[in-house]
Amino acid sequence: MQTHTATTPFGRRPMTLGMIASQATAKTIDKGTTVSKWQVFRDIREAKEALGATDRALAILNALLTFHRQEELTAEGNLVVFPSNEQLIRRANGMSPATLRRHLAILVTAGLIIRRDSPNGKRFARKGQGGTIEQAYGFDLSPILARALEFKELAEAVAAERKAFRLVKERLTICRRDVVKMIEAGINESVPGNWRGFQRRYEVIVARLPRTAPRQLIEGIADELEDLWADIHQTLESFVNSQDSNANESHTERHIQNSTPDFNPTGETEYGLGNKDEASGTAEHTDNVRSLPRRDLPLGMVLSACPDIVPYAEGGQIRTWRDLGAAADRARPSMGVSPSAWQDAVEVMGLQSASIVLAAILQRAEHIRSRGGYLRDLTERARAEKFSVWPMITALLNARMDVLEKAAARPETSEPTAGDGRGQEAGGPGNSLEISQSLHDRMKKKRW
Repeated sequence: MQTHTATTPFGRRPMTLGMIASQATAKTIDKGTTVSKWQVFRDIREAKEALGATDRALAILNALLTFHRQEELTAEGNLVVFPSNEQLIRRANGMSPATLRRHLAILVTAGLIIRRDSPNGKRFARKGQGGTIEQAYGFDLSPILARALEFKELAEAVAAERKAFRLVKERLTICRRDVVKMIEAGINESVPGNWRGFQRRYEVIVARLPRTAPRQLIEGIADELEDLWADIHQTLESFVNSQDSNANESHTERHIQNSTPDFNPTGETEYGLGNKDEASGTAEHTDNVRSLPRRDLPLGMVLSACPDIVPYAEGGQIRTWRDLGAAADRARPSMGVSPSAWQDAVEVMGLQSASIVLAAILQRAEHIRSRGGYLRDLTERARAEKFSVWPMITALLNARMDVLEKAAARPETSEPTAGDGRGQEAGGPGNSLEISQSLHDRMKKKRW
């Protein structure tokens, strides 16, 4: 005789619409449906947050599945398990009875199991002839079989969301690191740019990032950081390309140099510029151009020719080109060179060459009436590829060698002549002119 299937819980537990929905879902199992109970359990475990299940509830579900003897759940098999609370507690690693009851209720609410309570609330099975189970009271695992495909899709969606969240966090972390370090590089390398503005933009963006944030918010912040990264990267890349372009022009001899020194150390003209254009000069005029060294000026040679720039350096020492650039930027205001003139020079010549030019102008500042105008004129000549820093520095070195030779020819007690411009340059121990003998002989043989 068939017994009525229980649909309501025993005792004071209320009946809910969720229970009705779970029971209705369990009736939709197609005949022949078979799933691996442990594979479905893994899917449920992945999607536990979406299902509203807890770790303890899953531990109990795992224990319930162990009471189902077969490896697979099938539509034709009996899916009701009926362990006692003591057996469940043992297999659930010894949790308390109150905890067991609370998390069993969570499994029921999540629609993972259905209560099939007996009239007195006990869990047992009634067997017929041959030992087959005719009626069982306990926990029905039918929802797991019925919703196996749903659990699989939920697990895949959760895994995809977890991966997307991980990727966007990696993207955010990399963007933050790149932006901070690129700003530091731009400031440390004295690259022209609105670095203070970039820093403020970064701080405003990062301030909106809470300690815990959903993926959508992190994606929005990462997008803004990537826009900021693009602006900073473009600023640095443009500067590097301009530097590379200047270096390539120097190495491939594409600069058209002026055959005259371009820097008149006697200051006979307003800007100290030569008047002969190499592009239309004769072979006699181009000899000095072909004899110019085809490499960058050594820093030591620049400092020997322009020692007046050294006091403007931080700590009073210049060890690198970056130190020279920073010293030139500090010296610029006292020379009356406007920020726009300096910016144009850096953009056209590059920071290294522009710093050399400013140091040379400072060295002969008392002989140049308009330093800013002089710098702009040299910038325009550099833009037309008719200017090189080599003749300017060698002209200063020649002038300083003349002073040294005159000082050496006089008795040690004699005072420096007024023509040297700076007495300490000739005899000061810290400002000695250090150049190689070969360069000395070469400049003596043929003045630039």
